[in-house]
Amino acid sequence: MYPKLIENLIENFSKLPGVGRRSAERMVFWLLNHPKEHADALAKSISDLKEGLMFCRICHNLSDTEICMVCSDPHRDQAVVCVVENPKDLLAIERTGSYRGLYHVLLGNISPAEGKGPDDIQISSLMHRIATGEIKEVVLATDPDNEGEMTALYMIKELREFANVKISRIGIGLPMGSSLEFADMSTLGVSLSARREIKV
Repeated sequence: MYPKLIENLIENFSKLPGVGRRSAERMVFWLLNHPKEHADALAKSISDLKEGLMFCRICHNLSDTEICMVCSDPHRDQAVVCVVENPKDLLAIERTGSYRGLYHVLLGNISPAEGKGPDDIQISSLMHRIATGEIKEVVLATDPDNEGEMTALYMIKELREFANVKISRIGIGLPMGSSLEFADMSTLGVSLSARREIKV
């Protein structure tokens, strides 16, 4: 039985995804065997993460500034916006290097089973962005699972009022029920470049 201070830290590390008790023990003893500065730096990084991170006021991506790096990049294609469910999906698409437009992060999906409807995610702010008139194409990149498809169908219905906006959907190479964040870069790149237009 370890002293309570060690047990408490092992228990907290074990709450992290993919970390079991043995891994948590190794982390704790790594910290014990290294200078206090390492533990202080780790604690500060965690504290800074919780206090300094925010959602971009334009696209809702994670950012440490009011406007994220993507939205503030003047070299991005301002006429195309790719709609994703969460920041991890945005990062997965960015890693492909095949997309240079803007993003809109919904921060979730429509999921009746979880009691989440259109008002619980960032759809209205997307419609507001499109209403400004600068966006000419909306790429729907929600996950190809039931909730992602339901979310995409709802947005297609809402986007009908914007007659001059092209709506496209990724999907080639992504199996039904999969998640964007776990797709390999080449498959995701092909899905983006071969996106299909949706006629409404």
